[in-house]
Amino acid sequence: MQHRIVVLGAGYTGAVAAGRLAKRLHRADVAITLVNPEPDFVERVRLHQLAAGQELKARPFAEMFAGTGVELKLARVTAVDVDGKTVTVTGADGRERLAYDTLVHALGSGWHDGGMDGAAEHAYEVSSRPGALRLRDRLAALGAGEHVVVVGGGLTGLEAATEIAEARPDLEVALAVRGGLGDWLSAKGRTHLRKVLDGLGITVHEQAAVDGVTAQAVRTADGRSLPAAVTVWTTGFAANPIAAATTLELTGQGRIVVDATMRSVSHQDVYAVGDAAMALGPEAKPLRMSCASGVPMAWQAADAIAARLAGIKVPRVPIRYFNQCVSLGRREGLIQFVTADDRALDRALTGRLAARYKELVCKGAAWGVANPTMGLPTRRRRVVRQEAPGRVPVEAAA
Repeated sequence: MQHRIVVLGAGYTGAVAAGRLAKRLHRADVAITLVNPEPDFVERVRLHQLAAGQELKARPFAEMFAGTGVELKLARVTAVDVDGKTVTVTGADGRERLAYDTLVHALGSGWHDGGMDGAAEHAYEVSSRPGALRLRDRLAALGAGEHVVVVGGGLTGLEAATEIAEARPDLEVALAVRGGLGDWLSAKGRTHLRKVLDGLGITVHEQAAVDGVTAQAVRTADGRSLPAAVTVWTTGFAANPIAAATTLELTGQGRIVVDATMRSVSHQDVYAVGDAAMALGPEAKPLRMSCASGVPMAWQAADAIAARLAGIKVPRVPIRYFNQCVSLGRREGLIQFVTADDRALDRALTGRLAARYKELVCKGAAWGVANPTMGLPTRRRRVVRQEAPGRVPVEAAA
């Protein structure tokens, strides 16, 4: 009987995990099903480009997974029963239940308005393809001189503001930041960031804690009213709510608590990767929601699953950070080098070279989805331990 592996979500982490499992295990031994509502891979790290009017390359899963043995099921996950070991999905053929022996939860995260007054009704987001397309249509309808306010000075906010300002120099683009601009960066990084924003004509409102959004303005806690025909909200993400309806052990933010191999601490047949999971990195700090964290998490989970099924020692490769890559439009970038636990060093790469570096990172991330065994020898292993149908094998080695 084949061991049934169901992977939920085909973003960076889910697609990488599914492909890597297919390369690690013999097809005769496992059935790998990848559940996703869309037939194409979404390059989430490029959605600010889509919102600014650029077209992104189509990456159909049918081509990416051709010949791998991974079955793509186009459906939306509506429920997970981790005690009954089933997943309920809804697709073109209606509602269906999928049984699994091992589950990989990679449903990621989505836009989070933080409960801010008016944000859900009036703000736009760039965390999903539908959201980016909606923002693109709205921006295209704006006339010269109209105001766009991007709320949030993190990586998403910086990339959205600079991309919009570069694509539409006729608009008045502003950035509202709760603290200081780029206050987590090195001195060189902050200086370059301010120079680029000034060059693009972006007005920066620092120490601007937003406490409300209307159809025509952003309101700050200190009484300012920033004109905004369009407000782009980028202050954070929230884990997909599906896990919250299960008996999995979660954090207060709804992320699945996992061990060093990305295995759920409460359910040994469930693994979680990417933004859906709460894993610890260097210095016992939680890994941040990002592609930089999610892809190595997917590698670790896939390799751990394959090893446990094959009855061999489970590999553990520490996940660490090297840099933070920020695109600042198509011609400028910032590569902030960081410590293993993501603190800024006094080194940064800037300018066109940094822009090219970031572009290579984006292309490499997409390439890695289609080539999930990057950097490791490809060797399919046989499943040698399976106690009973529907049961996860006893771990052969810690």
